[in-house]
Amino acid sequence: MTTLTRDAPVQVRRGTSTGLTFALVSATAFGLSGALARPLLDTGWSAGGVVLLRIAVGALAVLPLGLVAMRGRWHLLGPALPTLLLYGGLAVAGAQFCYFSAVRTMEVGPALLIEYTAPAAVVVWMWLRHGQRPGRVTVLGAVVAALGLLLVLDLFSGADFDLRGAAWALAAMVGAAAYFVISADDRSGLPPMALATGGLVVGGLLLGLLGLLRLMPVETSSAHVTYAGVEVAPWLAILVLGLVTAALAYGTGIAASRRLGSRLASFVALSEVVAAVLWAWALLGQLPGPVQFAGGALILLGVIGVKAGERSVERPEPVIV
Repeated sequence: MTTLTRDAPVQVRRGTSTGLTFALVSATAFGLSGALARPLLDTGWSAGGVVLLRIAVGALAVLPLGLVAMRGRWHLLGPALPTLLLYGGLAVAGAQFCYFSAVRTMEVGPALLIEYTAPAAVVVWMWLRHGQRPGRVTVLGAVVAALGLLLVLDLFSGADFDLRGAAWALAAMVGAAAYFVISADDRSGLPPMALATGGLVVGGLLLGLLGLLRLMPVETSSAHVTYAGVEVAPWLAILVLGLVTAALAYGTGIAASRRLGSRLASFVALSEVVAAVLWAWALLGQLPGPVQFAGGALILLGVIGVKAGERSVERPEPVIV
């Protein structure tokens, strides 16, 4: 994994307002994915089937844009191959497969709240891998986020604990952490759209290979799905998943991270949790209980503390736009 580059919290970045807009669009688009996927999973689709088609549609949508972005820069592709493999395997295929596996057995909001402990995981990684020891505020924030996680899992009310769903959500958190770190790292020289295209293509190929080898179940269904009382064909849901929650979400997310840096981008991306809860409420009628709401608030508060307590360790570098 690469270092958290270009994160200078005291300096105003060129294109910050544009970056914030990209980040909010990306968060809103990503937040829609769980609400769209859950009815498909309930009608017999496997998580592998949903993710494979979602990533494939997204890759086809951005491929022309990625090819245009690489004009005159094809020499960068070889050195950037390890980055593309990591991004496609962890941030795209791994994170989304694990997240959809989680929402198969638990509600969208709690699953995403667990996944979005990722900023705290990034801080731990930077400490263990690069010696960037967190301060007291960061540690306190991580503790608060951990307490919030316990409430989101609803361990204290006597409710059934979905261990499998929580494990998948935690695995998705690892992929989300990789997404924030790799997206903000511009040392490969790849334009944002090229990185998004390469990640989606690599992720789609990896998922397709797993399906062909029967290491990942790929099941589909022709049954119609229902959103907010309206029945739609499953192909329409897959199309929206690919175009909006993959192509648009990854493209704008990378553009945001390049302008804001991984720390600020991951902080703004917490709005995805709010968007996901609202989408799940509007389309599925799912709304977390009071205890889970309280846990979500603690997670957000804890992650804010984690981000606020991070130390500036890198000097700023020019932003690739």
